[in-house]
Amino acid sequence: MRQALERSGQTGSQIVVYPDAPHGFHADYRASYAEADARDGWSKLLATFDKALKN
Repeated sequence: MRQALERSGQTGSQIVVYPDAPHGFHADYRASYAEADARDGWSKLLATFDKALKN
């Protein structure tokens, strides 16, 4: 995916991998919830939306 983004000129895109987080780590109602990674991902998403929607 990183190569495809680079080839398409999407230099502002970012892929973040949480290597220790299991599938569904953002669902706080599941045993797979990983709070620190979920909080980090959510804050990154909100920052992306904030930047995109305020321009």
